[in-house]
Amino acid sequence: MRYLLYFLVGLLSVNALIGGFMMMIKPDGSLLQLNLNFLSKSPFANYFFPGIFLFIFIGLLSFISFSGLVFKFNWKIAERLNIYSNRHWAWAHSLYTGIITIIWIAVQLLVTDYFWLQPVIIFIAVGILICTLSPGVMKHYEI
Repeated sequence: MRYLLYFLVGLLSVNALIGGFMMMIKPDGSLLQLNLNFLSKSPFANYFFPGIFLFIFIGLLSFISFSGLVFKFNWKIAERLNIYSNRHWAWAHSLYTGIITIIWIAVQLLVTDYFWLQPVIIFIAVGILICTLSPGVMKHYEI
C-alpha cells in the first residue's frame, strides 16, 4: 500500500503542478483546452486564480507530502502543521492532501460544469486516503 500511496500522491502532484502552472501562464485555458464557459457559474473570469490554488494547495502540498513520505526527513515547519503527534508529518500531510483534493473537486462540482477529469481526481484522492489510513502505512509512519 505504501508504494501505491507514493504513486497516487506523486501522480496528483505532477498533474496539479503542471495544470496549475499552465492555467497561470495562459489564464484563458487554451493550453489545457479548457473553455472559459466552464467557469460561467464560478466567481472567476479566467483560470489564473484557480491555477494558483491548484498549483499551491494541491500541487505543492502533494509534492511536499510525496517527498516526506519517500524520504522521511525531518522538517520543523511541516511538523508544526501535524496534528498527529505519534505519526511522521508526511503521513499527516498525505491525509491533508486527500481531504483538500476532495474538497477542491466538490467545490468545482458546485460552481462549474462537469468535466471528465473530476471523477478521476476524486478516485485518486479517495485512494490516497485509503492508502494513508491502511494499517501497514500507519505503522510505517509511527514515531
